[in-house]
Amino acid sequence: MNGVPSARRESSVEESLSRFAEMATGSTEGKRWCIRAKISFSDPNKAMRDPVIYRCNDLPHHRTGTKYKIYPTYDFCCPIVDSIEGVTHALRTNEYRDRNPQYNWMLDALELRRVEVWDFGRLAFVYTLLSKRKLKWFVEENHVKGWDDPRFPTVRGTFYFHLYRSISRRLIERRRST
Repeated sequence: MNGVPSARRESSVEESLSRFAEMATGSTEGKRWCIRAKISFSDPNKAMRDPVIYRCNDLPHHRTGTKYKIYPTYDFCCPIVDSIEGVTHALRTNEYRDRNPQYNWMLDALELRRVEVWDFGRLAFVYTLLSKRKLKWFVEENHVKGWDDPRFPTVRGTFYFHLYRSISRRLIERRRST
C-alpha cells in the first residue's frame, strides 16, 4: 500500500517558515496549515509517512492560556524532552510500538542522545491516579513530600518505598517486556 505525497510536500523552506509564522498568529489562514516532518510518504509503517509535528489549537492551554496558538504534537516533543531531560528508558504502552521508529528518527535527525524505548502491555490500576498533570497538583499543594513519596504510583515513589527491586521487577518479569 503505497502512500501519496501531500500537495505541499515539496514546498520551499521559505514557504514552510511563512506558513509556520502564520500558524503562530492563530489567523484563519494559519489554521488551515500544519507542519509535517519530511520523512517518507511511502514507508510501509504509516507512522513514518511525513507525520504532523506542529498544529494550531485555539483552546486555552492549562498553563499558558491563550499566549500560543501553535503546539508541537506528542510524537514530536516526547523524544526531544526525554533526551534533553536525561531519560534513559522510555516506558511506552504497546499502542505506540509502530511509532518507535518515528521516535528514534526525531532523535537522530536532531542529533540528540538516544533513549531506549521499552514497550509494555497496560496494567489496570483501580483507584489510582496515573496522570502526571493530576499527580503534580498533589506535589504543588504539598499534600505529599514530592515525586518520590511512597504513596505515589511512580518509579521514584516505589523505589523510595523499597518495592522497586522486589515487587516491580517481579511484576515486569512476570508480564514480560514486550
